[in-house]
Amino acid sequence: MTADGRRETGDGRAWPLRWTRVALLVLCAAVSGVCRPPSAIAQQPAAPQSAADRAKAQRDELDRVRAERERLEQRMRQIQGTVHDLNEERTNIERQADATARLVRSLDSQIGALEGEVDDATGGLVLAQDELVIKRSMLQRRVREIYKRGALYSLEALLSAQSFGALVARYKYLHLVTQRDRALVRRVELLNDQIMGTRTQLVRLRGEMEINREQKSDEERRLRELEDARGRSLERAQQNARQTEQRLQQIQRDEKRLGDLLATFEAERRRAVAARPNAPAAASTLKTSDFGRLDWPVEGAILYRFGRVVNANNTTTRWNGVGIGAPAGTAVRAVSTGSVVLAESFGTYGLTVIVSHGDGDFSVYGSLSRLDVRKGQGVQKGQIVGTVGRTDPDLDAHLHFEMRPKGRAVDPLEWLRQRR
Repeated sequence: MTADGRRETGDGRAWPLRWTRVALLVLCAAVSGVCRPPSAIAQQPAAPQSAADRAKAQRDELDRVRAERERLEQRMRQIQGTVHDLNEERTNIERQADATARLVRSLDSQIGALEGEVDDATGGLVLAQDELVIKRSMLQRRVREIYKRGALYSLEALLSAQSFGALVARYKYLHLVTQRDRALVRRVELLNDQIMGTRTQLVRLRGEMEINREQKSDEERRLRELEDARGRSLERAQQNARQTEQRLQQIQRDEKRLGDLLATFEAERRRAVAARPNAPAAASTLKTSDFGRLDWPVEGAILYRFGRVVNANNTTTRWNGVGIGAPAGTAVRAVSTGSVVLAESFGTYGLTVIVSHGDGDFSVYGSLSRLDVRKGQGVQKGQIVGTVGRTDPDLDAHLHFEMRPKGRAVDPLEWLRQRR
């Protein structure tokens, strides 16, 4: 130390005291930079938004298709709990199968997307692990170098500067080295955190893939069951069509048989009239004034009308009368006075009563559950002839009613009183 407050260097030159103070401040800043605690662990960057959007869209699509199939399954339970058309059941099964096939395709797409995410995450994990090995090696080497040089190396390097310019240059160099070491520490911490996050992500993705594969397996099993159900439904529909066709043929035969029977009754009546030429003619109890004014044999809704009808299964039925729906056991009444010419089971007509009103006019009451009259018995208008039954398995309980003036089938509704 000189008399004017300067410090001597090794070569005899003197530093001003203020330089020494600056050097100490710079040294403290450098040392504090080296010893500064590392920054907080950086957050792992979020996955690309597009991938998240795609995953959400796929989940939304799965939820939508599942909700659609649930509605179809509820409708199927309703169909199976009621009398229904096989066409509706088959259509419902086909829609369920279509919804399930779309679910399988959506699950396939989601599994493919998850596999892509797993591949990307695995590749990123490998790169991060490789980089971490390199960075750790570099950090270990730096730690060894710092340890070998000692804790006062930075101070010695600054104090050994020959000039203020050299001091500043050495400070800058030490500052850059410190920044590089700090960046290396932060990078190692970030890589550690990234690797842990990626491993967690891989566990989650593989769990989701396993769940999706199980769901896909369940959906494929369900699809096979629906295919089997569709086959059984088609087989039942074909069997039903054959049975319907056979029944239609039987109905046609029974209608012809009924027409022949009525013709026989008329022929017998004419022979009886011819055998007694002087006997007064028996007039029909059905008058022209009765047209559109007769009371209904039973009250109820019309199930089918007179004439040709196209059924739901595209078959055609020609009805010679009308079907009047009513609860089983409801009383059926004669529409006019006459005598019973038939009271027995008659093919597809079931229990049937035929009333002759005279002069070749008849009324027919079929699909009965009980007969309250017998052949040859006279009946009055409004008298009970039987009760409503259910002969046709495809129809609810009803009365099959025909009007046959002169033995010819006509629309019975033209004879019955108009409803209000």
